[in-house]
Parts: sequence; structure tokens; C-alpha cells
Amino acid sequence: MTSDNDGLLEDETRARTGSAVFVSIAAALGGFLFGYDTAVINGTVEALEAQWGIGSVGTGVVVSSALLGCAVGAWFAGSLANRLGRPRVMMIAAILFFISALGSALATGPVDLTVWRVCGGLAIGAASVIAPAYIAEIAPAGLRGRLGSLQQFAIVLGIFSALLVNFAVQAVSGGASGEAPWGGTAWRWMFAAEAVPAFVYFMFSLHIPESPRYLVARRELESAKAILAKYVGGDVDAKVVEIQESLHSDKPPKISDVRGPRFGLLPIVWVGIFLSMFQQFVGINVIFYYSTSLWQTVGFNENDAFLTSVINSVVNIAGTVLAIYLVDRAGRKKLLITGSAIMFVALGTMSAVFAAAPVDAENNPLLSDAAGVVALIAANVFVFGFAFTWGPVVWVLLGEMFPNRIRASALGVAAAAQWISNWLITVTFPELARTGLFLAYGLYAMFALISLFFVVKMIPETKGVELEDMEALRSGKVKA
Repeated sequence: MTSDNDGLLEDETRARTGSAVFVSIAAALGGFLFGYDTAVINGTVEALEAQWGIGSVGTGVVVSSALLGCAVGAWFAGSLANRLGRPRVMMIAAILFFISALGSALATGPVDLTVWRVCGGLAIGAASVIAPAYIAEIAPAGLRGRLGSLQQFAIVLGIFSALLVNFAVQAVSGGASGEAPWGGTAWRWMFAAEAVPAFVYFMFSLHIPESPRYLVARRELESAKAILAKYVGGDVDAKVVEIQESLHSDKPPKISDVRGPRFGLLPIVWVGIFLSMFQQFVGINVIFYYSTSLWQTVGFNENDAFLTSVINSVVNIAGTVLAIYLVDRAGRKKLLITGSAIMFVALGTMSAVFAAAPVDAENNPLLSDAAGVVALIAANVFVFGFAFTWGPVVWVLLGEMFPNRIRASALGVAAAAQWISNWLITVTFPELARTGLFLAYGLYAMFALISLFFVVKMIPETKGVELEDMEALRSGKVKA
């Protein structure tokens, strides 16, 4: 039999878990907008090229322009979060998302569209730093992986929503360049729809608590204890003492804290940077930025190409759901190794299919029905392999692997490196594709293979480790 006290403890634990899940979902709404904003351009590429007569280089610049804003937003988000607090930076990001959505919808040419996309990129960069840091800092250790995976789940839902909106709008408008039944060009409504979730994100950010680690750094100890009691539980006085000890300094955190002896940065920051780079160098965002125009290039009609992109996104969601189930069970390192192997095989298959296909006068591969099926299956295996491993796990690791004092700043540096890597892949893909799709996917396959060896050598298992014990984990004093 269970005592009344046991029942009360179970009720308290459930209440804390429910509270932690709620605020994590609220923070992860930034991830939804992150996904929507990065994927919405997918359905507009062909229409923008036709309306404004821009070539492959110009297309690469417009599509990737948001990513430069992402790098800047990520770089400064950490220091802003240390000064203003996590929820306030979320509010700023929500406002930028809203402005970008309306500005992009009203753009009159590629130059001002690029400006509005950069504005949205600033918001994406900030959201990509704040959400994983905030969730890691407010979640109990046993739930941290699953709650941290909500960031990636929100991202893939945002991607899916953008692709679904794009598909629906072009379907009722006769294409992305067509006139919407309610007025205005279809592609403009694809951008404008983002204003709705941006407003919801702003409202949620008004009602979530501050991070207890931030409050301890600001010496607001009673407020930190109250939040720890509500969301984490246990001996909150001892937890506050651990957090204070982990901060190591009476000075407020700043971005210069990530400096170290190896090429100007601390070793753990370099690990985070390379994790971020490999996540992008496998070419995942080529699928989500260019898949619609890619499948049209190899022979799919516009409607089927849009539908194929939606299917890619559904596969992405399914993989991310699996990741939420596995990340606190299988652990971070095993998932990354598995993902690298799957992606290497899938990308290698795509490269081989495109290499074997004949090409037309513009060097576009002409896939037979059988080759088209193989390419589609390989693309979806690649997306699935990424979605249940590198997609969510990298964000979980970046949120938890850094010491308390440098977490926001180090995450900002790593996320900036991720967005710069994303930009490099995105802006170079159109020209690589003109040379030969086999070359692009062969290059991404090579990076997937290298990432496997990097994880084996450099990444410790952090499953179940308290944030305050991360430094001891790296030195071998505690084990996961």
C-alpha cells in the first residue's frame, strides 16, 4: 500500500513535470517560428525567379540571406540574455518575426526582400540560442533530453506548417505565382501567414518565468528558489549553492568568458562549434530550402513537387517524435553515431543515382521512374536519419554541455557557427547543382562520415548528468 505522503509526493512530482513541460513548450514556440521562417522560402523560389528575373546566384543570395541574420542574432542573443533575461529576448525575437513576415509579404524586389529576410534571421538566431538554453536551465535532469528535444520538434512542426501552407496556397491559387482567391499573389500570403504564430509566441513569452540560473547570477536567490521548487524540486537551497559554485565568479557573465588557449576559445566551445557545423554540412537544409524546385528540376510537376516536400516534412516529424522517446533512454552519443551512419548511406545512394542519370542541355539529371523512386526513398531515409538523431540531439547537447557561467554565451557562438555553416551550404547549392547533383550529395555524404568519427572521439555521454556536473563529467570525475 502507498501512504498519503507517497501520494502527495507523486502529485507534486506530476505538477512539477506538467509545469516544466508547459514552459518548455512556450519557449519552444521560438523553434516553431525558426522552422517556419527557414522553410517558407521553399515554396516561393520558382515564383520569385519568374517575377523578378533573378538567376541561380541571386536565388542563392535571397534564399540564404536570412541565415546571415541568424548568425548575427545568435552571436548577440547570449549576451543579451545575460543582461535582459531569457523571456525578454524571446519577446524581442517575436517582434522581429512579426515585422519580417509582413515586410517579406509586401516586398517589391529582391533587395528589400533580402532586408526583411535578414530581419527574420535575427529572430531565428536569437530563438535558436534562447530556447535550448532556457529549457536546459529549467528542466529536471531526468527530463532534460526530452524537453530539450521539444525545440527540434517545434522546428520540424514549423517546417511542416510552412510547407503545408505553401502547398495549400499554391493549390487554390494555381501555383505560387498565381492570384490567391482572396486577393494578392500566392507567394506573398506564404510569407504573411507567419505573423500569426509570431503574435502567439510574444504572448506566451510574457507569461513564463525567468531561468533560475540567470536569477542566481543576478543574486535574486529567493526568486530562484521559488522557481526551482516549482519546476525542479528537491533541496532547492543546496541546488542554489551548487549553481553559485558553478558560476565561479562575482562578475556578471559575458561573451568574453568563452575565450581560451586553443585558437582563442575554450576547448568545449570548439566542440560545440564543430557539432553545429557538422549538423549543417550534411546538407539537411538543402532538402527544406530547395526540395520543391529540386524535384521540379528532375521531372516532377509543380503540384507533385510541393506534395513531395510535405511528405519530407512528415517524415521529419515522425523522426523527431522517435528522438523524444529515445534521447533520455538510448543517450545522446549513440543516437549521433547511428544518425551519421544512416545519413552517409542515404546521401551516398542519392549521389550514385544522380551520377548514373543522363542529363539534359542544362545539366539537369533525367531520372527514370525507378531511379526517381530510389532517389525519393533515399531522401526520406536521410531526413528520417537526421530527424531522430542530429536534428534534436545537437540542440539538446548545446543546451546542456557548457558550464553554467558560459552557457548562453557559448551557445550563442556555437549557434552562430551553425548559421554560418547553413549559409555556406545554402548559397553554394545552386551552383553545385548546376555542376552536378551527384557532386553536392557526394560532398554531404563525406561530411556525414567525418561526423561519425568526430562523435566517437570528442562527444561524452551527458544523459542524466546535472548541469552543475558537466565540467566534472568532462574531466572524468563523474559518469553519465
